[in-house]
Amino acid sequence: MARLRTASSRPTRCSSKRSAPGFPVWFLAALVAAAGCAPVNREQLAEEVAKADPEFSSTLAKHRELTNRLETFERELQLKRTTVERRIQQLRQDLASAAKSLRARVAEIKRLMEPDRRRYELELGLAGEELRAKRSQRASLGRQIVRLKKLGDAKHEAQLKEYLQDAGRLDQEMVGLRRHVRLLKLKLLLIKL
Repeated sequence: MARLRTASSRPTRCSSKRSAPGFPVWFLAALVAAAGCAPVNREQLAEEVAKADPEFSSTLAKHRELTNRLETFERELQLKRTTVERRIQQLRQDLASAAKSLRARVAEIKRLMEPDRRRYELELGLAGEELRAKRSQRASLGRQIVRLKKLGDAKHEAQLKEYLQDAGRLDQEMVGLRRHVRLLKLKLLLIKL
C-alpha cells in the first residue's frame, strides 16, 4: 500500500508495489490509482481541510507562523555558527602568528645574553681548573708535611715550617676560589633564560 506524502517529502515513485497476502492484485492496483503516487501539495490539502472545518484555519495559520519562526531561528543559529567558526579560525591564526613572533623575540633576547653566558662559563671553567690544581698541590704538600713530621729531625724543621706556611696560604687561596666558583655558578643561574 502506498503512503500519502507531503510536499516536503515528495517521492518520485510509489514506495511499495508488493501485494499483501490475501488481497487480490487488482484491489491493490485500484487503491494505488485512487491514492496516487504523485506528490501531495500541502496547500491543496490545507484548502481542503479549511473548507471542511473553517475553524482549523486559525490552527494552520498558527502552525505556519511557528514554522516560520523555527526556520528563522535555525537560520540565525547557522549564521551565528558560521560567524563563530570564522572567528575561531581567525583567533587560531592570530595565536599561531603571535607564538611565532614571540619565539623569534625570545631567540633574539637569548642571543643578546649569549656573550655574557659564555664569558661566565669560561671563567667558571678556568676557576674550576685552578681549584683542582690547588687541591692537587695542597695534597702533595700535605704528603710532604706528613713525611717530614715522621722524620722528626731538627734539620728539616725549617723546611717543615715553610711547607706549613705554604699549606696555610693554599688553604686560603682554595677558600677564595671556592667562593669565586660558587659566585660564578650563581651568576650563570641568574642569567639563565
